[in-house]
Amino acid sequence: MAADRTGSLSGLTETEAKEFHGIFMTSFIGFTVVAIVAHVLVWAWRPWL
Repeated sequence: MAADRTGSLSGLTETEAKEFHGIFMTSFIGFTVVAIVAHVLVWAWRPWL
């Protein structure tokens, strides 16, 4: 059961938490880069200010 595991409130071990953090940060940075490129391309097509 989950009660058998010790660690953080999330129930993940430190290794699992670090692995999740690495995947999350990679995905977040990738999404942010795509969003910035999309905004620049739309700005070049039709400036909104």
